[in-house]
Amino acid sequence: MIQDIGENVFRNEFALRREPAASDRVIVYREGEMACSVENNAIAFPQVRELPETYAEKLIYLFEVEGEAFFLLLTDSGEGPELPEKYTFGSIRKIRSTDPQPQKYLFAAVTAHHLAEWYIGSRFCGRCGAENSHDSSERAMVCPKCGKKFYPRIDPAVIVGVVSGDKLLITRYRTGFAHNALVAGFTEIGESFEATVSREVMEETGIKVKNIRYYKSQPWGIAANILAGFFCEADGDSTIHMDENELKYAEWLGREEIVLQPYDHSLTNEMMKLFKSKGRGVLGK
Repeated sequence: MIQDIGENVFRNEFALRREPAASDRVIVYREGEMACSVENNAIAFPQVRELPETYAEKLIYLFEVEGEAFFLLLTDSGEGPELPEKYTFGSIRKIRSTDPQPQKYLFAAVTAHHLAEWYIGSRFCGRCGAENSHDSSERAMVCPKCGKKFYPRIDPAVIVGVVSGDKLLITRYRTGFAHNALVAGFTEIGESFEATVSREVMEETGIKVKNIRYYKSQPWGIAANILAGFFCEADGDSTIHMDENELKYAEWLGREEIVLQPYDHSLTNEMMKLFKSKGRGVLGK
């Protein structure tokens, strides 16, 4: 998965001001895209030394990955620093689709995208409309007028591997991602993760479930999510009644029939791969 870069290599402790080193990386972000180079699947981001010195005061410290610091530079269309020609702007989805290496840079890009969109969306107070400022003690935006604090948005969602006999429920979304997936959805107000699992499977496929078991979680900065993966089994009738507004495909597939996603970035793909390996063993029985 995107975050599988080894233990104790991601440090996101907050620092309001941190002096950037010449070799530190900068996520130059504009209109939902970031500047990077991808050559032969090798990804790179601009270093501080490649930016004019006038931009140093505009850098926002983000985090460290394997001891390498990353900063954010927010720019508007038609503005921003001149960069070497090898750097071009691309969306996070486009960058992800190239399967860039090293993995730590893809993880950094996804996490930086999450924070960049939050900084942009938190510029003004949603309560009184005043312009927010950076809090001095934690990663938050604070309104100088009414005191309201805004923290990075993280939306909880579930990924569900539904098992019936020796088959797994495979889906494809109506729009967007074109490869095989599992039932998925956001947790609503007042719901537990387990309740979300039951509701989403019923809404998308018309199937009741039982034996809900937690598997693993994944931060998914592409959509500001924290994903919680669960396996469960169909309870009673396993006939699929697909929600055609959400899905264009939903079928029970045996282990040998499942086609995995092209890259090992997602929790969904890891769960499908696990079922191909263990079958009903994923239920822990």
